Amino acid sequence: MTIEDDELIKDFIVESQEHLSDVESQLLTLESQQDGVDTALVNQVFRAVHSIKGAAGFLGFEVLESLAHRGEEVLNRLRNNEMRPTSLVINTLLKATDRLKGLLDCLESSNEQDVTEHLVALEGLLSSQDNQDNLDTIPESASVTQDSPQRKPAITSESVASNNVSEITNCSIQDASIVSAVDSTIRVDVSLLDTLMTRVGELVLARNQILQFTGHLGSTDLLRTTQRLNLITTELQEGVMKTRMQPIGNVWSKFPRLVRDLAAICGKEVRIEMEGKATELDKTIIEAIKDPLTHLVRNTVDHGIEKPEVRVLNGKQAEGCLTLRAFHEGGQVIIDISDDGSGLNLDRIKSKAVEKGLVSQEQVSRMQEQEIAQLIFLPGFSTAEKVSNVSGRGVGMDVVKTNIEKIGGSVDLQTRPGQGTTVKIKIPLTLAIIPALIVSSAGNRFAIPQVNLLELVRLEGEQTTKSIEWIQGAPVYRLRGRLLPLVYLRNVLKINVANETPQDVINIVILRADDRQFGLVVDRINDTEEIVVKPLSKQLKGVTVYSGTTIMGDGKVALILDVLGLAYASQVISKLRDSSLVDHNGRAKDSQGEPQTLIILGTGSSRRLALPISQVARLEKISKDAVELADHQEVVQYRGKILPLIRLATFLGLESNDITTDNLLNVVVYNERQRSFGLVIDKIIDIVETPLQINHPSARVGLLGSVVIHDRVTDLVDLPAVIRMIDSPETIPHSVIA
Repeated sequence: MTIEDDELIKDFIVESQEHLSDVESQLLTLESQQDGVDTALVNQVFRAVHSIKGAAGFLGFEVLESLAHRGEEVLNRLRNNEMRPTSLVINTLLKATDRLKGLLDCLESSNEQDVTEHLVALEGLLSSQDNQDNLDTIPESASVTQDSPQRKPAITSESVASNNVSEITNCSIQDASIVSAVDSTIRVDVSLLDTLMTRVGELVLARNQILQFTGHLGSTDLLRTTQRLNLITTELQEGVMKTRMQPIGNVWSKFPRLVRDLAAICGKEVRIEMEGKATELDKTIIEAIKDPLTHLVRNTVDHGIEKPEVRVLNGKQAEGCLTLRAFHEGGQVIIDISDDGSGLNLDRIKSKAVEKGLVSQEQVSRMQEQEIAQLIFLPGFSTAEKVSNVSGRGVGMDVVKTNIEKIGGSVDLQTRPGQGTTVKIKIPLTLAIIPALIVSSAGNRFAIPQVNLLELVRLEGEQTTKSIEWIQGAPVYRLRGRLLPLVYLRNVLKINVANETPQDVINIVILRADDRQFGLVVDRINDTEEIVVKPLSKQLKGVTVYSGTTIMGDGKVALILDVLGLAYASQVISKLRDSSLVDHNGRAKDSQGEPQTLIILGTGSSRRLALPISQVARLEKISKDAVELADHQEVVQYRGKILPLIRLATFLGLESNDITTDNLLNVVVYNERQRSFGLVIDKIIDIVETPLQINHPSARVGLLGSVVIHDRVTDLVDLPAVIRMIDSPETIPHSVIA
């Protein structure tokens, strides 16, 4: 059984339990009415039981379906005035309802349960031609007690308890010990979650301000309290965000059937593939994108993918493929809808746009292919000769774009004639909290979502001129043998500073955009911080290099950079496609060894250690008061887990000063095989890139050897070896783990 099946069954249990809780009270209300049957109320009960029957049949719970179906037939007699809601009828329905609840509680074994007693009782009601006159003819096997018409049967707590006990005993022992799903789930109004989310966002901003101020005050007690506030706020923020998130698979689940039916109508063969169904979105966003996605899927099957005979003539497989892909990128959700069809007919789009008066012939003659493709999003544009009920139903792509933009998203389209079309939907989370790198340029601060960040490079002295090359007027940087285009943030944002002096340090942020890499040159790299993402104002909506705003710890506003937008604005992506800018040789032929980016650590008075930056997950400062002991080892609570601490200098038998005055430990977080470790070091000196050539191999376990970095002898740490020793505690010095 797949995860999707588990979620589907869980939803079925919750909804069915809710239906049944309402059914019980509604049946009792019907029984108390003496002036005639309330048809509207009977219809409510009927719809609830009908829903349970349909879902049970779909999921293959046959016994549950049969009991619900027989109850549905009795309710149908009631709403058609062919039966009256006497005490006997209501009592029989209540017992059947109780049995349905029992089957739901024991869902795994429901098909093995015996419901003959309840089926016979319900069948007895149905077999009576006249409800009042034929009550005495109900078979004794139905176990229904005959009461006088004037007196209703007493429903006591003892009888209810007895029924409940009998239901539970039919379940397996392990079930009697999944708490009912309805008891572990509650439905909350979305507006209430909106308000709660907003308050948590403001709390995070206040937390950031307190953290910034606390570091300058030097109060140990205040620092301890602040660290506790930081932990609680982070956990609260993560919990609140999860309450609103749902997998996009909830929307996509109806598309396979939709594609199947549309393909049959259009005489085509189409399969659908879905990637990233577990990608989570805010519930309100999921509701907002249902219709646009449905329209795009219908449009792709109707217009994008060719008929089998046409595809075969063009050298393709007869069956076309529609692919849905979703993933998180930079605090946003990207949804790709792509096909391997014929692509857009750009000549036809141009002629239709001119014919409808949307653009002039002169304008369209100056457009590039990408701009021509975007014309389909103009209001009133359509290449169809007549309105199709299959795809657009008279609704154009402009409505799709408008609906996406209403929630702060954007739509882009790329087409390859004869090969297919991809529609990329980018949905910014209107209120999200993400880790980001804070950088400065020309005195302004900007936030870069950490999900786009690969590594940081710092060039000093002669490196600032020797390491940067120019190809066809474009600056590039050779990173481990590969050429990366460089983008100067000041130039992209058109920030001019008068009388600027040449810089002796260049900070490069290596970023990933659309599966490509480039280097962003900034004036200063500040720190990493969790930020609250807020949507852009209307005035900045059209500026593609920004994806949102945030409020910093000092109360000032910083803009969040859109990495993909930066790549397009600086033409990095088009440059990357130019083969003249790509180093086809792959690796640099450097006689001194292959360059690597290293983080330089300090221990003792002068000892230097180095780690490859690729082994570092995060750099943290952790309060000494947060350190605890578990199984004779120092640990801290970190991001909802227990993080073991390794005092690296002590482990390697080196001198350690440990003279931090701010009561904080410098910790390098290292991940290996789904485990995390915190390496406690004295200080972080620098991050450098240098050709790595071990001059003096080491015999000490935990060290690879010694290298010369910036004219200083530096020991290269062998982290995997350190972890292997951690896994063998008998070989570790006692002072490291106690």
